[in-house]
Amino acid sequence: MPSKQKAPVYVLGVGMTKFIKPRGKVDYTELGFEAGVKAMLDAQINYDDVEQGIACYCYGDSTCGQRVFYQFGMTQIPIVNVNNNCSTGSTGLAMARTTIAYGGADCVLVVGFEKMMPGSLQSFFNDRENPHRHEWHDDGRDPRRHESPRRSPDVRYGAKVEDFAEIGRINHMHSVKNPYSQFQDVYTHEQIMKAPMIHEPLTKLQCCPTSDGGAAAVLVSQEFLDARPHLKDRAILIAGQCLATDAPSLFSRSSIDLMGFEMSQHAAKTALAEAGITPGDCQVCELHDCFSANEMITIDALGLCEKGKAHEMVRNGDITYGGRMVINPSGGLISKGHPLGATGIAQCAELVWHLRGWANNRDFPRTKYALQHNLGLGGAAVVTVYSRPDRSEAPKLDTATIGKMNGLGYNPAVEAKGFTAAQAAAVRSKTRTSAWALQDTLKKVEARF
Repeated sequence: MPSKQKAPVYVLGVGMTKFIKPRGKVDYTELGFEAGVKAMLDAQINYDDVEQGIACYCYGDSTCGQRVFYQFGMTQIPIVNVNNNCSTGSTGLAMARTTIAYGGADCVLVVGFEKMMPGSLQSFFNDRENPHRHEWHDDGRDPRRHESPRRSPDVRYGAKVEDFAEIGRINHMHSVKNPYSQFQDVYTHEQIMKAPMIHEPLTKLQCCPTSDGGAAAVLVSQEFLDARPHLKDRAILIAGQCLATDAPSLFSRSSIDLMGFEMSQHAAKTALAEAGITPGDCQVCELHDCFSANEMITIDALGLCEKGKAHEMVRNGDITYGGRMVINPSGGLISKGHPLGATGIAQCAELVWHLRGWANNRDFPRTKYALQHNLGLGGAAVVTVYSRPDRSEAPKLDTATIGKMNGLGYNPAVEAKGFTAAQAAAVRSKTRTSAWALQDTLKKVEARF
């Protein structure tokens, strides 16, 4: 067993693309390149500083990660490809943190990207056992079509269809201030309720869409950061983290347990304990709201409310501005979008911006701790606690100040801009680049700006 004493690990840089409808117009090479360049620009590093690469995606051939990372340089570092369903991005972050915390590297670049197909998710391998089949009823029925005897939150605790719709309304409202969000429309509660029904009681506006997008993060050690003291104002500490998998309760015949309640609960308790805080200490939370029902379940699993009282928290306005905390200020998966491999890293970027004081159009008062939850059925849950290195409150910074601080001239938390060819060249390897590996990706990315 490894030592329980982990060295500090920081998120030094983040970057992401706009999340867009999957129409096949933007390739994963472009999404990964754009996100990676932005993260390195944000961290003010060069790819030659990177000692390991972690590529996060679900849909693609086995070495898509190398295809993306080779565009930054061919420096012969280890590159690992990760697929852990919807928690793929945060799994990559957890792997990077573990590597750095135990001395395996000082700087790791994690890039998540996804080029998806329009419409609902589908299985591509029909000649072998489906990894989710064992989670269905023991009589072979599919719980997605036969709810009974599985019990949903509204049956067990008293939540109403209106409460689930309110979660959808809030997430869409939040996304208006996120420039990277796939959807930026505001809907009334009535519009959410009357949207096309997908699976009762969930309407279309309570369900996340398929999306194309990319996100990236640079994680570094204390030693790496100490050698660059001028960057300490943007470094955010990973104060606690846990990657967990399912318990036997998965087969309890409860819809709540089927959605990974116990593994989310375990991951949250472990991460919060490592950080030395309670759920009530967190002011901002990005959680895995693939459907409004999942957000309701997860509020409970993370300990953000008394058991079975998540719907009361929603009714009281305690998941949005003016309430106890803000959940999914980015708009969440429901409105921001859900490109599987990028989602967990995009959550990280949002929370990093809040703790830096950069998310100044959607900040929450006196933010000291931020909580992230990313779930993949099948299954894996990753819960992470972030804070400033000194655990102080996030500063209040104006956009002009931020633009000077980061050298970009703008605030990426509130403006989704691109980069120049010179900026891309500044972060690509100085000696080990290949024009053949890059091809026309840079030109394609620039054209979209």
